[in-house]
Amino acid sequence: MTSRILAGDAAMWRSRRTGVKWGWYADDVLPLWVAEMDAAPCEPVVEAVSAALRRGDTGYPLGRDFVDAAVAYAAQTWSWAIDSSRVTPVADVMIGLSEVVRSVTGPGGPVVVSSPVYNAFFDFVAMTGRQVVDAPLNVHGRLDPEALDRTFGEVTAGGERAAYLLCNPQNPTGTVHSLGELETLAAIAHRHDVVVIADEIHSPIVHDGTFTPFLSVIGGERGVSLLSASKAWNLAGLKAAVAVIGHDARSDVALHEVHTHGASHLGQIAAVAALTDGRAWLAQVTEEINANRALLGRLLAQRLPEIGYAAPAATYLAWLDCRPLGWGDDPAAVLRERGRVALSPGLSFGEAGRGFVRFNLASSPEIVAEAVERMVRSTS
Repeated sequence: MTSRILAGDAAMWRSRRTGVKWGWYADDVLPLWVAEMDAAPCEPVVEAVSAALRRGDTGYPLGRDFVDAAVAYAAQTWSWAIDSSRVTPVADVMIGLSEVVRSVTGPGGPVVVSSPVYNAFFDFVAMTGRQVVDAPLNVHGRLDPEALDRTFGEVTAGGERAAYLLCNPQNPTGTVHSLGELETLAAIAHRHDVVVIADEIHSPIVHDGTFTPFLSVIGGERGVSLLSASKAWNLAGLKAAVAVIGHDARSDVALHEVHTHGASHLGQIAAVAALTDGRAWLAQVTEEINANRALLGRLLAQRLPEIGYAAPAATYLAWLDCRPLGWGDDPAAVLRERGRVALSPGLSFGEAGRGFVRFNLASSPEIVAEAVERMVRSTS
């Protein structure tokens, strides 16, 4: 397969991009860290946003089209029927998640995560003035029911209100949680009256298995789901997401009307175009990411067989076990200094990430290959 969307060399992307991915590190560092694609844009999105600018449609968002597009996409993609009256536009997934955390927990209260997990969870929980409590994934990288049951029981034993942040699919491991795992989580959360808040931003990109929205499982309607087109269509700079509040959610699970104000009008226009007319683009980029999954596996087997790698079942992020190389707790620092390649440090995803790095697959095959060569250089 010839890459059509994930194409170009480092010099081209560095000349075209002014954002954090290509601008954070020195020019001699190859960046495969933050979850952003080196991708040609989705043309329906370009056309929709350009048309809005041309006609001066740059005011405050109404939100109805965005909500309708998200509801239709969920129904058509996952057979998930969402009541649109339960959907609130928010600035982005993490802002929406933070506001729900504030509503369902008290100051200093517990927010449980399962590491290794999206690194921003830790920072945003700290920003809300709450306390992170870890119930790590098991040795197979799956949700651990015993750890969840024990931890939920401990944090609510004194009557404290608690939340659980579910990453579905899991970032950084790329795990797709099964229907059974999610139903078990819902039952455990209900038993301890813990509110599950599901970050489902990576849900449109699944390679192996089937994505199951948390709110669609038995008992899941007591939780909250947050969705966005930003990861799958590479629209992080066009802010817009939706929060879906389950039918059986507690009365304190609420978002105020002012929370809708942060979602950009142009971001919503972009998301509507992506969700309705950008599916062919998404299918192609997912195919190219899938090819890069296989390419990375071949290159590591040939050049760095010591590194542990299991192709991610979802997302465009690969979780690499560098512990056999003896690079200590933070191999990402070694790779930056010796190989001039920037990967995300595993420790940023929690204690379970010691000795790991996260590798961004959403780039051209040539850049993926160059990154592996730089990793090899780091061993000498």
